[in-house]
Amino acid sequence: MISAFRARSRTQQALLCLVGAALVVLVVLEGLNAPYLLVAAATAVSGVLCLAALVVPERLFARQVALATAVSCALTVVETQLPHRPENTPGMVELCALLLLITRAVRRHVPWKAVVLAAGPALAAVLLPLRIAEWDDHLKDLIALIAVFAVPFMVVLGWSLRLWDTLREREREAIRQAQRLEHARELHDFVAHHVTAIVAQTKAARFTAAAGHSQSPEDLDLMLAEIERAGSQAMGSMRAMVSDLRDTTTPAATRPTGDLGGLSDLTQEFSAAGPPAALTLDPRLAARRLPPEITTAVHRVVQESLTNVRRHATGADRVEVRVIVQPGAPDRLEVSVTDDGRGGTPAAREKADGRGYGLIGLAERVEGLGGRITAEPQDGSGWRVLAVLPLDPESSTG
Repeated sequence: MISAFRARSRTQQALLCLVGAALVVLVVLEGLNAPYLLVAAATAVSGVLCLAALVVPERLFARQVALATAVSCALTVVETQLPHRPENTPGMVELCALLLLITRAVRRHVPWKAVVLAAGPALAAVLLPLRIAEWDDHLKDLIALIAVFAVPFMVVLGWSLRLWDTLREREREAIRQAQRLEHARELHDFVAHHVTAIVAQTKAARFTAAAGHSQSPEDLDLMLAEIERAGSQAMGSMRAMVSDLRDTTTPAATRPTGDLGGLSDLTQEFSAAGPPAALTLDPRLAARRLPPEITTAVHRVVQESLTNVRRHATGADRVEVRVIVQPGAPDRLEVSVTDDGRGGTPAAREKADGRGYGLIGLAERVEGLGGRITAEPQDGSGWRVLAVLPLDPESSTG
């Protein structure tokens, strides 16, 4: 309760304080209705304790409920023995607080504990009308109304709020799970891409050294510069991901915007440390601003595919990247990445590193947008990744 109060704005905090003060004043005024000063003071104390039980932290709730209900029941028993009692109100604010305690107990606690915690306030609420002076049919009706209608209603209200809390928590957990999967895909797509480039460059340097070929200082410097650049890009992607995870207001630099211009940088970067990659981009797509989720998916398909080519396509001499409007379907785009390398059984490329999260993540992303993706070897040699995405994801999933 305290943390929820602190999380509110200053205006809301001020309003809550005013409401609390007004309720305390009402409790005191109701107490003054008693014919004895000590009874008036006890009525005010009992009402304030019941109000306090509504707002105490959860760890103090059981203790405060026990104290408030004990004082309330004791006061009721004492007042029934007095020759003079209040004539018009037994303490309606206290009665409302007791009923709300039932709701809070049912909402916040497991069933057996809720029954234990709600029993005291329910008994105190039913007995409360006995503080009124006249014992007639109206008083009996009031007791029956509280016992038969008010108490069960507060129990049902507590269960309804408990169910609502459960559904909200499940929704939040589903959102958190989706975010975790999204971040896992982002991390794999970017960091694995850059680290693979570092590994490829290092293997090339070791192979050249093992073969006994001497390298000129210029060639060696160029190779080390490529490794340094890939490492710096990996660090940049990591920083952007950490920034995104911390919910900073700066958008992560790893997210493409609404155009496909970054594909040229991807293919050029790949070509610098591997076989040449040719990019074919449909002019209709180059001049069109696409939804961010579509451009992100296109980037990830191309990036993951090129990373897999670098890892697994032994002896590849060329790679072709095509992003076009699908023939015969102007509302869909087609992304394909094709190589002519060897080592391409379906299990080889997906499970060579023992994980295979890359294509799984791509399939989740593409299918979530209403598209489809296939990854299969070509006739003869090579491998082809083909993804078909809607240009308007909302219309395809609606």
